[in-house]
Amino acid sequence: MAKNKTRIADATRCLMCYQPICDIACQKKVFPAGIIHALHLKNEAGAYLRSAENVSCLHCDDAKCEKACARGRVDSPIRIQEICRYVSQMENISRESTQAELSVNFCGIRCENPFFLASSPVASSFEMCCHAFDAGWAGVSYKTISFYQSWEVSPRFDALPGEHPFSFCGFKNLEQLSPHSAEENFEIIRRLKERYPEKVIIASIMGRNCDEWTVLARMAEEAGADLIECNFSCPQMAKQGLGSDIGQDQDLIALYTRATRKGSRLPIIAKMTPNIGNMELPAMTAIANGANSLAAINTVKSITRINTENFSSYPDIGGQSAVGGYFGQAVKPIALRFIRDLASYPPLKGIPLFGIGGITTWQDALDFILLGCTALQVCTSVMEYGYRIIDHLKEGLSIYMKQHDIASLDELRGLALPNLVQPEQLDRERKLHCEIDSRRCIHCGRCYISCLDGGHQAIGWEKRTPMIDKSLCVGCGLCTLVCPTEAISLVNSL
Repeated sequence: MAKNKTRIADATRCLMCYQPICDIACQKKVFPAGIIHALHLKNEAGAYLRSAENVSCLHCDDAKCEKACARGRVDSPIRIQEICRYVSQMENISRESTQAELSVNFCGIRCENPFFLASSPVASSFEMCCHAFDAGWAGVSYKTISFYQSWEVSPRFDALPGEHPFSFCGFKNLEQLSPHSAEENFEIIRRLKERYPEKVIIASIMGRNCDEWTVLARMAEEAGADLIECNFSCPQMAKQGLGSDIGQDQDLIALYTRATRKGSRLPIIAKMTPNIGNMELPAMTAIANGANSLAAINTVKSITRINTENFSSYPDIGGQSAVGGYFGQAVKPIALRFIRDLASYPPLKGIPLFGIGGITTWQDALDFILLGCTALQVCTSVMEYGYRIIDHLKEGLSIYMKQHDIASLDELRGLALPNLVQPEQLDRERKLHCEIDSRRCIHCGRCYISCLDGGHQAIGWEKRTPMIDKSLCVGCGLCTLVCPTEAISLVNSL
């Protein structure tokens, strides 16, 4: 088990190269990059399907792919041959490659799958959206259109590192709205809809007053957009009374939602801000005044780190910075909490939800669906890895559905909601304690020091061996989280 996890962990070191040199170098034409990329994005079943028809790695005695690996120019190459051999021999994974039905209905509009690009830099031009549609994305929420002229800073992004090198845990941005005029943007939407009539195009809009919201809504419908998204949530606007300022003010939400409805009969999505304690009441206000659905979350106001030389923050713009929007995998738990709040709030029952925030893998997507989302929007992982991740999002979700005999995503929506209860409803009579598998323990002492300094002093340390004192163990689970070999488990106390 530990060795298998080490192999998968090595795959996460992959740089996810464009036109991977390992594929070019492979004399057996196994195309190992697809296998490694699938593991990197937690699509193990997809990796297996890619390897099932290629057993050449089992017999290759000259791993040219590893010699060519770009990661080797940074530190050490990915152990491609060992990983491919491991994947080809995986157990309990079906060779069935038939795709499940991933289409969804959002506000009466058929979407070929639940995956959309979020209103952001990844959906900000005609060429980019064409590229995304050709790759397999069901739709886009086009970068927010306004009559307000955005003047952007340079640089405008910062990132905190993720669980593996050269990846993002969280990503901060100071970017505002589309750099193009409203007229230019709506012409782009018209051209996109003309070329891709089966794709779903959302016009994200933001006005400075009621008249602008109404006019923008009218222009969106005339351009052929399928839905309108009211951006009530951008946290880094350079002018007061826009973006997240609206999402925190129920009077403005009501006013601008009505103004948008006045300009169009299209379904309206209210995109909500997480920079607030309670999202249900602002969401109710949007629905009561003409919105048909909700999207959550937009980015979280943040400061990522401080430059210790000039005492500015990042991104550093000439010795200054500002609070900006934080997104990526780090905000996913926050997004899931808000989605759960909206989906379980009785007055909002049946309102379609777009889930946004940290979606990188198909498992991330499934989490949002299980909490009640109909469709999903993705940004940061596309900025990091490109539109190509759609293959693994669709494939991983499809394989999961096939394995669990799920006919449609409707069957999965909201299944987790009944199991998320109020703290006072949890079973507080249940008692567990930890047990250590001596065969898997490597005697590193991580469990001991964590329990000693951060737990309940229930683990002793004798001759470099951890010993459990069941009379002190409360079953908190801290030791199971720090153990590098998963040698510790929680069992019922008798």
